[in-house]
Amino acid sequence: MDLLFANDRRGEYPESWYAATAEPLARFAPLKGTRKADVCVVGGGYTGLSAALHLAEAGRDVVLLEAQRVGFGASGRNGGQLGSGQRADQLKLEKSVGEADARRLWELAEEAKGLVKELIARHNIECGLKPGVAWTASSDRDVHELHDYAEHLSSRYGYDAIEVHGRESWQGICPSPDYRGGIVDMDAGHLHPLRFALGLARAARDAGASICEGSHVTGVEPGTPNRVVTEDGVVEAEHVILAGNGYLGGLQPEVARRVMPINNFIVATEPLGDRAAEVMTRDIAVADARFVVNYFRLSHDKRLLFGGGESYGYRFPDIRRTVSKPMLKVFPSLRDVRLDYAWGGTLGITMSRMPHLCRPAPRILSAGGYSGHGVGTAVHAGQLMARAVAGETDGFDAMAAVSTPTFPGGARGRTPLLALAMTWYAMRDRLGF
Repeated sequence: MDLLFANDRRGEYPESWYAATAEPLARFAPLKGTRKADVCVVGGGYTGLSAALHLAEAGRDVVLLEAQRVGFGASGRNGGQLGSGQRADQLKLEKSVGEADARRLWELAEEAKGLVKELIARHNIECGLKPGVAWTASSDRDVHELHDYAEHLSSRYGYDAIEVHGRESWQGICPSPDYRGGIVDMDAGHLHPLRFALGLARAARDAGASICEGSHVTGVEPGTPNRVVTEDGVVEAEHVILAGNGYLGGLQPEVARRVMPINNFIVATEPLGDRAAEVMTRDIAVADARFVVNYFRLSHDKRLLFGGGESYGYRFPDIRRTVSKPMLKVFPSLRDVRLDYAWGGTLGITMSRMPHLCRPAPRILSAGGYSGHGVGTAVHAGQLMARAVAGETDGFDAMAAVSTPTFPGGARGRTPLLALAMTWYAMRDRLGF
């Protein structure tokens, strides 16, 4: 079974609040027959669209192949949070790669955040970008860790965009009985992820990239040239960029050993009106300190967009039931509120929670495994791969040098092992360890 088609109709966006509030582009024709190109990009999410845009702007003949619609996958379904730093925090990175390399990774992450803001401004992408992403916690220990981390970023990295909140001031922002304090990063932001993806696609198209939707890639054959095979055609290209992330499937076994697909879920409530103040009093996005993260924000029409829960198989569970449990723990006063939308999507995670960038074969580049931190990182990875095609490899090499271990148990054993680990961490969250 292929995750590209396991839970969704061919050629259709999921029935999400994002799809209901975005204007899709006219369909791009599928690939037919043989096409030659400088670069073939596999995947029409943030990574692939960014790569195609930057390659086309550099004058390359680029073909992008997307099995469904541009922005169909995680790029059009996620929580919309544009965070600072890498998915692994700087304290962990300083221990694992050393202070100098950790600082370089921080700089690259800041470059990623700035790139998203710059692309939105330069291409007039109307995706509702607004400042403010908060991290909050349910235990005093975790609150102290968040506060200490904000101080670390300030003293060691000169990053002073973070507000620190104790229980009383946090309750004035987010009156949930579950949380005891947190931090707010005002240089981070949140946006409408599908509108952003469609804006990138429009910009790539206008720059001269050839985009083919409904073009399911069934094989990548390294060679001179490389051959990318779809159900109805072939692209012969000097370079190939693999940008499928959690939907890459078996196209590159070496990548699959390090990037595992998991499913995550979001609901959108009915418009809350005046009751929105029961959720948030500021227009910021929030994620909590649990291992299985809950994340949420208010939409422009005052709905609560709440993400939570994960699964590891091909089929999605009952999403409303799955997400209602953590949502009502955080906001018990919303028990009577209707859930108008519920959707899921597949993302790629790694053991290290750092993205996996690599060269699986000559003139083939791959990036994925953003582990829930992809709004900035994926867009940046696309740009880094476009630069690497042109011979500017410093940024790509810095990210590729970060170790991303293989999952134990191989392709079959990794799923039950991860599910067992996640169950353990979820229990720790519930018990407050």
